[in-house]
Amino acid sequence: STELLPLSTIRLDRENIRAIGRPQHLREIHSLYLQQNQIEKIENLGCFPNLRFLSLAGNRIRRVENLQPLQHLRVLDLSHNQIRTLDPDELPRSLRLLDLTGNECTHQHGYRELVVAALPHLLMLDTQHVRGGLGEEEKEGGSSSSEDEDDESFSEPSSPFTADKDFFADLQRELAGHSQRRRREALEEHRARLEELEELRKCRGLLLPPAPL
Repeated sequence: STELLPLSTIRLDRENIRAIGRPQHLREIHSLYLQQNQIEKIENLGCFPNLRFLSLAGNRIRRVENLQPLQHLRVLDLSHNQIRTLDPDELPRSLRLLDLTGNECTHQHGYRELVVAALPHLLMLDTQHVRGGLGEEEKEGGSSSSEDEDDESFSEPSSPFTADKDFFADLQRELAGHSQRRRREALEEHRARLEELEELRKCRGLLLPPAPL
């Protein structure tokens, strides 16, 4: 029997998904990739209570909602959707990185100031650093130590989180290289299949009776 490792990442990007269904309660999931689909509404994410990374970029979402149950969410990518207005109170206060670029709501009067004021731990907003974000987090001292321990326990190698405070740089590299990795994995799978076929051909050659003289 084969013992499977616990699943911590779900990748469902570019799958033409139109709605987020109601999956079973998945406490072990830390990262959820749903970018480049046809999703119109943020919903049914309460089944991922320990989610830390969520990408919904490139969908058809018009409103930020139903994210409050995600109390451990650190990174939220909602770039290139159809969000016209934003209520900062709908965003989890645990966010470190938020990307809303490509949405009309970023042109609201006082948009950046409102978001930063609503998210005390925010380090980066729309690919730009938030002034005072690091210092504010350091001032909290003991109150954030348990969260730091949680980040360190997040052991997935390709995870967007690291113990280093520059984890957002790792995240951007993760997002930029995601499609390249998928192509590379497909190529490696194809090569492995060719090697299997070659080995099979050799084995069949050994089993065939010798040709008559």
